[in-house]
Amino acid sequence: MSGSDVVTFADDHRVIEILDPATGAAVGEVPMADPAEIDQCVRTANHVQPLWARTPAGERAAALRAGAALLRERADELAELNKAETGRPAPEGKEGVLAGAATLEQYAELGPVHRGKSLQGDFDATDFMVWEPRGVVVALTPWNDPVAVSCGLLGAALATGNVVIYKPSERAPHTGRLLGELLAGVLPENVLQTVHGNGQVGALLAARPDVHVVAHVGSTTTGRAIAKSTAQTGAKALLENGGNDALVVDSGVAVEWAAEQAALGAFANSGQICVSVERIFVHRDVATDFLAALVAAAESWKAAPLVDRRHREHVHAQVRDAIEHGAELLTGGVLPGGAGAHYPATVLAECEPSMRIMREETFGPVAPVRVVNTFEQGIAEAANDEYGLAATVLTPSMANAQHAWRTLPVGTVKINAVFGGAPGGAAQPRRASGTGFGYGPELLDEMSQMKVVHLRPAPR
Repeated sequence: MSGSDVVTFADDHRVIEILDPATGAAVGEVPMADPAEIDQCVRTANHVQPLWARTPAGERAAALRAGAALLRERADELAELNKAETGRPAPEGKEGVLAGAATLEQYAELGPVHRGKSLQGDFDATDFMVWEPRGVVVALTPWNDPVAVSCGLLGAALATGNVVIYKPSERAPHTGRLLGELLAGVLPENVLQTVHGNGQVGALLAARPDVHVVAHVGSTTTGRAIAKSTAQTGAKALLENGGNDALVVDSGVAVEWAAEQAALGAFANSGQICVSVERIFVHRDVATDFLAALVAAAESWKAAPLVDRRHREHVHAQVRDAIEHGAELLTGGVLPGGAGAHYPATVLAECEPSMRIMREETFGPVAPVRVVNTFEQGIAEAANDEYGLAATVLTPSMANAQHAWRTLPVGTVKINAVFGGAPGGAAQPRRASGTGFGYGPELLDEMSQMKVVHLRPAPR
């Protein structure tokens, strides 16, 4: 079996066994935290949090800058660990590490200027509103971009005076362990603690009444379980969960360019990106040429392996289900032999909205295509979905672009580019995709709580 979240038992302690998804070779084992360790970890976090909250914001920022410098120094090592655990090519993994370092630096700049405001009240009184840290933040992070995503949550939490209990994904624990060690080394003791484990460990952390924020990037199923737990404890839930992002291709587009965009969106990192293209709606006027160009792009795409064979089984099951319900397989869709968890870039035509491949997140290198008669039909069908993460529209029409971003009920709309965005941007996922800002300057607000102060002298 090739998998990167296999829980085994050694000397009566549970361990996570990691296998290389490219070769099936053993990468290593990481012990899982038990309930007693989790209890001690949370108690320690609550003990040290007031001291970190009283640390001047400039000193907290300096620690984040030091952490960013260490990430840059160890970027190649982190990228190689990421490759061994998840199959992500090392150059792409290094880009993620450098993006994480830049995020830490961003929060080092933003943290000290995270301002409250003064209010105009009575002349003999002072009224103001000030941000304060929430307390103990649990950060449950994913495997598909483990350093970049983690640095966003950790950086914003630490910059605002919170302490963090960091549980990296059980599919990338070695990468998470090194990241946690590097950042903990520039912080006071126990301001950042790293624990390892599967979803059971995450659930124990999320249910603690002495945890104040649970920030999770991962599946919708897990996110909903976290929301139930935090509803009982009063903790704040920050959730970026599943997506089923649509790509709408209008008539009049340059077909080769549109196919390249679709291939990039669907196949980059083997489709294992939160905002990967999951559904494609193409205007009938350009459909034939677009499909031919997309097939050519898929057949020339050198796909990295999926994270493990269990996930590959999930992707392949959706492809087979689509074919059984009438989709036409144009290329890919066949399980390769040999070790590892590779899966070919796959293009499906004749897809219907009722198919699982169009309704559920696939998270693999699959491009399911549906031909629509009008641009408006494409937008309407793209909007008819339970998720609300992101969507992309390729169109030469400014009017259609305007209609699209106004109409699509998602947190991020990209016009004429499947990836990209300005520094400092942020997004709020909607519906089944989660809640709350997951990055950007607004994440500082999420990690803080506002206190209103009315101060006046006592009578003489």
